[in-house]
Amino acid sequence: MTERTEGRIHVEAAPAAVMAVLADVGAYPEWARGIRSAEVLVRDARGRPAEAAFHVVTPPIEARYTLRYRYAARAAGMSWTTVAASGAVRGVHGEYVLAPADGGTDVTYRLAMEPAIALPGFLRRRAERTIIDAALGGLKRRVEVGER
Repeated sequence: MTERTEGRIHVEAAPAAVMAVLADVGAYPEWARGIRSAEVLVRDARGRPAEAAFHVVTPPIEARYTLRYRYAARAAGMSWTTVAASGAVRGVHGEYVLAPADGGTDVTYRLAMEPAIALPGFLRRRAERTIIDAALGGLKRRVEVGER
């Protein structure tokens, strides 16, 4: 797997509240810039998304892919791997790690994209950084103030 890009943010809410927003995959287009659509395809026995399809546009990347999710115990986060992909991305792998801290939650987001096109490393990392920064900022707003 390619190297990962990482970002962190502190959210003023309990890990369970952060995890509830993260597990609502179908609502990602409302708060995660660049995600044009997200559709849950399969749910696990607890009703959480197990597989979901996405259409993402974050220049210079436009792709459609399906992710498979795994969840950590005690609302400690989630990870994903690619089931299928088309467009500029061959694979997407990542995770959110949640840790209680200072009355809220420290959120770490790690992301690695495998481009299907020739893409210099600095452009891949810039696209990953754009995705991470947008997702963490959107997550914080969504959890703390319910902003869409």
